[in-house]
Amino acid sequence: MGASKANHFTNKQNQIATIAKALGHPARVAIIEYLLKANECICSDIVNELPLAQPTVSQHLKELKNAGLIKGSIEGNAICYCIDEKAFNILKEYFAKIILTVTDKKCC
Repeated sequence: MGASKANHFTNKQNQIATIAKALGHPARVAIIEYLLKANECICSDIVNELPLAQPTVSQHLKELKNAGLIKGSIEGNAICYCIDEKAFNILKEYFAKIILTVTDKKCC
C-alpha cells in the first residue's frame, strides 16, 4: 500500500495490514512456526531450517521484525530471534472481534 493511501485508513487498519502482509509468505510462516516450536530465542542458524539461501532468510527475518512479529538481539556475532508477543496479541484481539461478529450474523 502506497504511503499516500495509508493515511485514508486508521492506524489499527494499517497495523493489521502490515502484520498480515508479513505473514503472507510461506517462508515467514515457517520461521514463525520454528520460533514457536523452539520456545526460546534462537541464535543458531535459521537458514538450516529452510530450503532458502541465507540472504533470502535474512530478508524474511527483516520483514517479520519490521512488522513487529519477531524481535532480535545481538549476542556476540549472532543475532538471536524470538517471537514478539505484542503483534500476536493485536492479531488475537482483531480475529476474536471478527469471530464474535461473524457468529452473530445471519447471512445468505
